[in-house]
Amino acid sequence: MTEKTPGFEEHQPQPPPQQPQAQPQAQPQPQPQPEAAPGAAPEEAEPQQAPAAQEQEVPQAAELDQVAALTAQLDQARTALAERTADLQRLQAEYQNYRRRVERDRVAVREVAVANLLSELLPVLDDIGRAREHNELVGGFKSVAESLETVVAKMGLQQYGKEGEPFDPTVHEALMHSYAPDVTETTCVAILQPGYRIGERIIRPARVAVAEPQPGAQTAKPAEESGAAQATEQGEDNKENGGPEEG
Repeated sequence: MTEKTPGFEEHQPQPPPQQPQAQPQAQPQPQPQPEAAPGAAPEEAEPQQAPAAQEQEVPQAAELDQVAALTAQLDQARTALAERTADLQRLQAEYQNYRRRVERDRVAVREVAVANLLSELLPVLDDIGRAREHNELVGGFKSVAESLETVVAKMGLQQYGKEGEPFDPTVHEALMHSYAPDVTETTCVAILQPGYRIGERIIRPARVAVAEPQPGAQTAKPAEESGAAQATEQGEDNKENGGPEEG
């Protein structure tokens, strides 16, 4: 017989408690949605479509904002392009004006330089002209004179002034004055020194002797013209009246 110590009871292992088995839950059966009546208003179906419409409106608003931002950037780019184009056109116009001004100044400087050079040669040309008038332009002197005249002609020098041409104070310089019955206006009757010009630039005016109509000839001539006119009128009147009878 085994003695049991007080307070120490023989501990027997207890089996683990069994878990109650879960009963399968019944799945809720989907209840059929009531169909809308044929005559029902469309507002009854809007609560179901509202979330989807809201989801579509958000991306559309973002796209509109993006399009507006791109449009603003495009407008800014177009404005900047227009400003740069205007600046380029203004610079191009200024450059063209500068080129024309430089070319005009270059031509003017060249004409002034040529005019100054030819002005120094005018006395030599006058001597050549006087020698030709006295038949002294012969031999080697003649060849040199003709070569010089050819060179100055290539440089644009032109000689002008002829007897019988009307007097023009802008290109002629009157050194002598007289009256002549055979002229009807102030006329150059003698060329004392020929004039020279380059294009429209006068290097030296032609020095001439001029003649004007006589004052008496001017008054007599209108009287003669009036007398001739009266005679003509009388002849026409006689023709109209039949003229004098022959005896």
